[in-house]
Amino acid sequence: MRASFLFGEVFAGLRRNVTMTIAMILTTAVSLTMLGGGLLAVRIADKTEQYFLDRLEVRLYLTEDISADDPDCSQEPCRSLMADLKATAGVESVQFLNREEAVREAKEKTFKDQPELAKYVSETPLPASLRVKMEDAQLYPTIYADFHDRPGVGMVRNDKDIVDRLVSLFDGLRNAAFGLAVLQALAALLLIANMVQIAAFTRRTEVGIMRLVGATRWYTQLPFLLEAMVAALAGSVLAALGLLAARPLIIDRALGDLFASKVFPHITADDIVMTALVIAPVGIVFAALTAYGTLRYYVRE
Repeated sequence: MRASFLFGEVFAGLRRNVTMTIAMILTTAVSLTMLGGGLLAVRIADKTEQYFLDRLEVRLYLTEDISADDPDCSQEPCRSLMADLKATAGVESVQFLNREEAVREAKEKTFKDQPELAKYVSETPLPASLRVKMEDAQLYPTIYADFHDRPGVGMVRNDKDIVDRLVSLFDGLRNAAFGLAVLQALAALLLIANMVQIAAFTRRTEVGIMRLVGATRWYTQLPFLLEAMVAALAGSVLAALGLLAARPLIIDRALGDLFASKVFPHITADDIVMTALVIAPVGIVFAALTAYGTLRYYVRE
């Protein structure tokens, strides 16, 4: 089989059905972009979860009597609580934050850009707390079970609940993107099948002559298969470019402030490249299988 003849047939077929080819390229590009968006949502969720789990803390908010009368956790029951927490397996560190330090942190960090709330917090007594840094976020149930009803503990809060809610947000975006990708993939499948059937019909005389002179069925059908794969490759390239453009135009604009304030980890160019390396083979293989199935079951030349 001469490569020049084969590729000549492929590009001739693409030019012959140029409108169908363009439609298939664009539909494939849109479906792969949606798939890439879903994969990026998965990466954002995974990076966000890991980002916060690395900084995860359990906070034991202490009762009013400790908050008011024990500013350095030197009295009972605060002292025993801190000692028992430090002795718990898997606990990296325990930090005591008295009432004044809690107010200062809220004003200077939590509500730094919200002066009205910062002023309100400064006028409101906050409880002292014990901050527990763990080696494993899964240790939280153990700490909660052992300490939530201890004397001096008013409430136990786990930051993992917040992390789970953030991750669920990106899971919802992922599911929406995947759903749209499935719909676009069905449209791309129909376009590929139609393109292959039309291409085979317009060249039925040529294919018939080639079969009469001894060409195998695989030899006559390979150009149609390659046409679908070339169109899918073009759609994959457009999808990758779309994802690269979406990063500064959509992702950074929507989440830029959160990235800058380190609420969420950045989506990097490497994340886009890794996603593109996944969706490109998917698009090409998808097109090849669709074209092969069409040729195998609907085109008999």
